[in-house]
Amino acid sequence: MTTRLLEVEQVSKKFCRTLRRSLWYGMQDLGRELIGRDNGHTGLRRDEFWAVKDVSFHLDRGETLGLIGHNGAGKTTILRLLNGLIKPDLGEIIVRGRMQALIALGAGFNPILTGRENVYVNASVLGFSKKEIDRRFDEIVDFSGIREFIDMPVRSYSSGMTVRLGFSVAAHLEPDILLVDEVLSVGDLAFRTKSQVRIQELKDSGVAIILVSHNLHTISHVCSRAITLDRGQILFDGNTEEAINVYRSSLISRHEEMRDDLQVGTGEIRIRGVDVLDKEGLQIEEVAVGDAIKIRFHYFASQPVNNPVFNIVIHVLNSHQVTGIRTDTDGVTTGTLQGEGYFDIDIPHLNLLPNIYTIDAVLFHEDGYTFYDRSNKIAYLKVRGGLDINGFAYLPHTWSMTHQVEASSTLSGT
Repeated sequence: MTTRLLEVEQVSKKFCRTLRRSLWYGMQDLGRELIGRDNGHTGLRRDEFWAVKDVSFHLDRGETLGLIGHNGAGKTTILRLLNGLIKPDLGEIIVRGRMQALIALGAGFNPILTGRENVYVNASVLGFSKKEIDRRFDEIVDFSGIREFIDMPVRSYSSGMTVRLGFSVAAHLEPDILLVDEVLSVGDLAFRTKSQVRIQELKDSGVAIILVSHNLHTISHVCSRAITLDRGQILFDGNTEEAINVYRSSLISRHEEMRDDLQVGTGEIRIRGVDVLDKEGLQIEEVAVGDAIKIRFHYFASQPVNNPVFNIVIHVLNSHQVTGIRTDTDGVTTGTLQGEGYFDIDIPHLNLLPNIYTIDAVLFHEDGYTFYDRSNKIAYLKVRGGLDINGFAYLPHTWSMTHQVEASSTLSGT
């Protein structure tokens, strides 16, 4: 049995930013191909860019490979290239075995046909006979959980129903290679959990899987290997946790390039900077879960300012606010400030879970509402650690158990 199921050798794909010019280039390329001339794919023409550039990797039987990267990094383009929806401009893709893909919402479904009809059409395209599809049909429908809607047109399905049926078809037709994009995030929690179990079953049976997801917890738990992409190129290919760390570091670099500083307010006192320090007072960029840290908030007041409010806000990078710390809500009076100085916030146990976090700094007037100054993403904090938990924060805790044993008694008498 062949172990190597997929080989991608120096594959590149370019797109055009404007539709009209894209159509014109497409006609030119088609004309060159028809007359047997070089189609000129080696360079970029006006408004073109490389969506994928010189990508090479392989996939073995039973391997689960994660593709991670920011939006526009090239993940979905690679899946479309692998599935044959688009062809590479340069390079070669070798596929051994049957490939099934779920890479777009409703991909491969005819909206006019019913769910039942779409199951049969999809399976027949992959070479299954009607008898084989009949044998698998109930299993596919039961897994999707939409049996009562199976004879309705797919165009009447919600996005979640479409994903359920699409994944069920893809995962039950015994593919050698399964491609799964972020569309699984549309399903509810119960279906996502069931899908992860099914992916593990496929992996154990020897199916090779490529999974694209922004949920790093899912990538960490499901994938035995991961590739980090940035601007269409591979930054790292190897151990999943290392790939995730490379991805998080690339996000910091990317955000430094497009720094979101928002200067607002009356300006009598300004933010000079924010440092993250360890317990020795040394500036750091990375800490472990549970470490003691100090956040130092630097300011400069050009004139006397009475009792300004200092505010630090921590976000998961590109995501939700985790917490906010303010002097006024903590009952701290800052007094009258003039000139240069700093305030320290001591955090004895940083219980944020591993991730990349951004820090915003805000200076309010004494009223707690009017701005003196504000700076978004003024500092970054990378938290590492081996805690196998999903979420944002770790809550210190202990476990206790009461084991109730059925009481039995023996009566004796004389």
